[in-house]
Amino acid sequence: MSDEHAGETVLVTGGTGYLAGWVISGLLQRGYRVRTTVRGLDKAEQVRAAVGEQAGGPAAGAVEFAAVDLLRDDGWDQAVTGVDYVLHTASPTPFSSDGDLITTAREGTRRVLGAAARAGVKRAVLTSSGVTADTGDSATAATEAVWTAPAGTPHRAYPDSKILAERDAWDLAAATGLELTAVLPTFMQGPMLGASIRPGTIEVIRRLLTREIPAVPNVGWNIVDVRDIAELHILAMTSPAAAGQRFLGSGDFWWYRDIARVLREKLPDEAARVPTRTMPDLIVKLLARLNPRMAMLRAELGRTRLVDSGKARTQLGWLPRPTEQTIIDTATALIANNALSR
Repeated sequence: MSDEHAGETVLVTGGTGYLAGWVISGLLQRGYRVRTTVRGLDKAEQVRAAVGEQAGGPAAGAVEFAAVDLLRDDGWDQAVTGVDYVLHTASPTPFSSDGDLITTAREGTRRVLGAAARAGVKRAVLTSSGVTADTGDSATAATEAVWTAPAGTPHRAYPDSKILAERDAWDLAAATGLELTAVLPTFMQGPMLGASIRPGTIEVIRRLLTREIPAVPNVGWNIVDVRDIAELHILAMTSPAAAGQRFLGSGDFWWYRDIARVLREKLPDEAARVPTRTMPDLIVKLLARLNPRMAMLRAELGRTRLVDSGKARTQLGWLPRPTEQTIIDTATALIANNALSR
């Protein structure tokens, strides 16, 4: 562990989250003091156990906790007291049971960044999403100069929550003078920290391994490793060049069928049940009438995406790992943590 940053404290929101665990671990390994937010202090030992897998028990034991809620004002000013940086990773997931996704994302962002501005932190980093820079054209690469318009339809509530929350963040930064950077990850995969962490995004690999789907839909994603996105957050926090900037974090585009193929090739015993057939588009469209997951996939059928992460690579020196490694590491972690059953 480095002592270089021992005098600096970072607040990471959403400490029980998939991404937050890797961010906290990376910060601790660099010598930062870390405070993280949880809904209840009963989650503290869960977070310490998960983070300790990477950062070690003593470092994890030093993590501080603040019990706050994205939908309540109470406690946020206290949570940022004495903090040098804020990394706002907390946000509702697509199938969260926490009520209105858009309201939670927007109000949470305003509370967190508003408290950061009042505290005079050096910089805040917002976890946005690659969907906020979607060109809508498979032949045109997404860049940080693109600002996606919200769709305003129920099945696009999650993308809209990220789009609107990031817009709110930049408006707040402009009004308060808060130094802000936004990280825009695409589809995060990679191992979870701790057996109790069940991120929604790696359901695509879990469902393949358990054969909960008999065939794979004709959809794909720009896959990026959660560990690399955690690193991008830390680079965005510390680099002078990152102030006031957006940074897309993306890897290669892979079809769902390609993920299935690699699992069967590289993990022949563990992935023997992985389906190889492609689900007809018509079946997906029919299922979309009844299944919210399929409804989200319907608009993606047959669609490729180009994403340009050159800005993060050239300005911050960010270098993501190969996508195949991410897929295998994700599957291996799911198996090792006995996370294949619901």
